[in-house]
Amino acid sequence: MKALLIDPEQQTIEAVDVQGRDDIARLIGYDTLESDEIGPDGDRLFFDEECFLRGTTGRFQIDSVIPVSGKGLVVGSDDDGATLKDVASELESIRGRMKYL
Repeated sequence: MKALLIDPEQQTIEAVDVQGRDDIARLIGYDTLESDEIGPDGDRLFFDEECFLRGTTGRFQIDSVIPVSGKGLVVGSDDDGATLKDVASELESIRGRMKYL
């Protein structure tokens, strides 16, 4: 599946391929995954649930979703994140909706 990896420390967004939750955890760097919906097309932002406890570096925010510390991954989904699919949003669209903190 197509996904977008956000690295706030490097201030980059890159397209990546994922097969499932194991790939999401590997790319983010932690297996304590949480996600928030970030648009009407089912895209979800996956991030480390304990990101602020760990003191990871780099922070970002998409729209009015809570700020995230550390890497995040935008993946398409159905069923509130239970079923993953290709990300619907374009990379430049996500870049325009986010800010580094």
